[in-house]
Amino acid sequence: MNTETMAMSANRRRGFLVVLSGPSGVGKNTLLNAVLPRVEGLQYSVSATTRPPRPGEVHGRDYFFLSDEEFDLWVQRGEFLEWAEFVGRRYGTPRRFIEECLDRGLTVILDIDIQGAAQIRAAMPEAVLVFLLPPSLEELRRRIYGRGKDSESAIAERLSAAQHELAAVNDYDYVIVNDDLQRACDQLRAIILAERCKVSRSDYPALVASLREGGNVT
Repeated sequence: MNTETMAMSANRRRGFLVVLSGPSGVGKNTLLNAVLPRVEGLQYSVSATTRPPRPGEVHGRDYFFLSDEEFDLWVQRGEFLEWAEFVGRRYGTPRRFIEECLDRGLTVILDIDIQGAAQIRAAMPEAVLVFLLPPSLEELRRRIYGRGKDSESAIAERLSAAQHELAAVNDYDYVIVNDDLQRACDQLRAIILAERCKVSRSDYPALVASLREGGNVT
């Protein structure tokens, strides 16, 4: 049995939530796509948004694309774990999906802005918060312009927001500098596996009993 499988086996009680935040353009989606296939039992949480889909994005896979009226209804029903407005659009995390995954013992990971992360920390203090930093502001600016998906005014607003967002790093549990995708992926994977091995997250009485009886850790 490898280390990752043993870490999952110990996590019998309930899964936990990993929140990945960082300035727009820092590479959160790219990092998530790199780490998801490398960690067993890791589930991506699909967010809801009022912004229109970009080319290639699919409803239910990349986001739940909602109208303003639909989003209002979800808010009224309490169906969001958190929600926030960013650059004129609203984003939210569906509560039911998160809770169902955690009850199954899965580790759930999502990427949200600092407003949403603060709401989750208040509602779910046990969540693990990871902040993704760019190697420099100049590199962040280059990445945002390089995407070619936003207007000049939206780009300027995102860069301005980044200055404020960087100050929130002290509110997070971990920080990763995204100067190399492979290294950032290795670090995020290590954080998740380490969190799974915490005594507070494991069914340690069952493990101790199994070892005393000469059984296997399964």
